[in-house]
Amino acid sequence: MTIWYQSELQVKTPGRSAIDISAVIDDAVNGASVTTGLAHVFLKHTSASLMLCENADATVLTDMETILKRLAPDADAEYRHDYEGDDDMAAHVRSVLTTNDVTLPVSRGRLNLGTWQGLFLYEHRYASHSRQLIVTVSGK
Repeated sequence: MTIWYQSELQVKTPGRSAIDISAVIDDAVNGASVTTGLAHVFLKHTSASLMLCENADATVLTDMETILKRLAPDADAEYRHDYEGDDDMAAHVRSVLTTNDVTLPVSRGRLNLGTWQGLFLYEHRYASHSRQLIVTVSGK
């Protein structure tokens, strides 16, 4: 019999940065009482994103920001959408370039990530925000 479990979590961000949420999601997965299955994580926002990334060397995250600055610069003169500030449209573009959901394996009741992998909530806005995540776990 397949078990379905869902929870909604909130993560407060300090502003533009990548926050390791691996442990928070792993705790939600552990609460599902699923031994083997899948965990789907969905971020309910268009100016932040999820990123499965290297978690051992912080310069990887710094380099990610460097790349995203090139691809989606703040305050680009050609942007029309700037209702919430110079980082508004850039944040939306960054969200589209990354992702708002990820599905991860669950083994022995925990997330089964690789040795150097972490799940990050990537805040693309300068200001602090409270971000909502939906974690859906299914399996046996």
